[in-house]
Amino acid sequence: MNSQEPIVDLLVLGAGMAGLSAAARAATAGASVVLVERGDIVGGSANYAGYIWTAPDAQTMQENNPEADSALSAKVSNDYAAALEWVKSLGVDVQEPVTVLRFGRGCQTDMAAYLRACQRIVRDHGELLLSTETGELLTENGRVAGAKVVNVDGQHRSIRARNTLLATGGFGGNPELRASRIHPLAKDLPLRANPWSNGEGMRLGQNAGAATRGTDAGFYGHLIPSQLPLDDPMDFVTLSFYHSEHSVLLNLDGERFCDETIGDHITTMKVLEQPEARALMICDQRVHDQWMLTPYVKGANVVDRFQIAYRRGARCAVTDNVEDFAALPEEWGYPGDKVVAALRAYNCGCEDGSHLPPRRYDRDPLVTPPYYVIEVVPAITFTFEGLHIDTQARVLDHDNQPIPGLLAAGADSGGVFVRAYAGGIANALVFGLQAAETALRSIAEDKS
Repeated sequence: MNSQEPIVDLLVLGAGMAGLSAAARAATAGASVVLVERGDIVGGSANYAGYIWTAPDAQTMQENNPEADSALSAKVSNDYAAALEWVKSLGVDVQEPVTVLRFGRGCQTDMAAYLRACQRIVRDHGELLLSTETGELLTENGRVAGAKVVNVDGQHRSIRARNTLLATGGFGGNPELRASRIHPLAKDLPLRANPWSNGEGMRLGQNAGAATRGTDAGFYGHLIPSQLPLDDPMDFVTLSFYHSEHSVLLNLDGERFCDETIGDHITTMKVLEQPEARALMICDQRVHDQWMLTPYVKGANVVDRFQIAYRRGARCAVTDNVEDFAALPEEWGYPGDKVVAALRAYNCGCEDGSHLPPRRYDRDPLVTPPYYVIEVVPAITFTFEGLHIDTQARVLDHDNQPIPGLLAAGADSGGVFVRAYAGGIANALVFGLQAAETALRSIAEDKS
């Protein structure tokens, strides 16, 4: 980097949880920072989150996320406490730990306050560019040396940097990439996340020679009612049927196809693989009262999601008799007689343990009327496939060697979760902070 043009210490592409955390951490340590965001606000999908959580230790992470890169996933668990201390150091309210998804531990966090604090640090000590697209990365002497960007007014700028962090949030907002890299039916999935994460980070990284990892790794999302738009971010939680893990899911053939109890976030991927990527979710009054009308996570708001969907005209119904499912509306496309048979077989199987697929957790029959039925479809929050990184957040090439000057964090990196999930916000926070530390270390080495 022999040019006399100004060179920033850290250029961050993407102002979600990972990017904001990295930029703020580097700026507080005295580094010069430029943060670029293609959307018109900061925060990305972290704007809709309320908890920072993950597995309590590396062993638990491995047990619940066995196909992932063990070093990367363990880092999320191992560095979680220190990352949370960083959040608290900014004066952000962080509640006491609670249980999440049976195995996880996490804290309800004032996410808006954290995002504002990071943004304030960046504005006070660096530069924040909103509504700005990244065209390509700059390379110089075999290393990534910044990026070319263009703002909403068409003004082009080349930002030269010692370190460049890709933190654009994955490709959940890109229907074509979802279809080619997740499943053909993923193209039409509703998006329960910000609309700006379109695969920009993966494209930029691959063009710089980066390898990817996580083919067939899946995605994180939840089941929502079919036939309803998901345009209002307030509905990302309101319309998510977390309690499907206590229900029965039936595909268009009227058959169970998975262990529902492993979690709504996992069965969401299973539903995507079914004909037309839709399913009936059936529960009884016990499930409705015991699970849907209680907080999914301690401290979360409780709403009657079924009633909300019913009032909005979703495909749903309530009946006092299992036999009534034989008269499901023809336009729904489900064989009513097979639905009744499947429910009877499930209930019988609960008594003698013969139901298939077997259930790991809630094995109680559905025998307490009334019965609730609603058609559900998968909705995607963020993708698991991404760039290959090491535990220092350095992007690796096809020979597993770090690409000088290039870092990645959050959903732009792959390998942390593979068809399993243990806290996307924690992942973004941990590796965002690690990216900042790696950049700061490289700056110190350059000066020594």
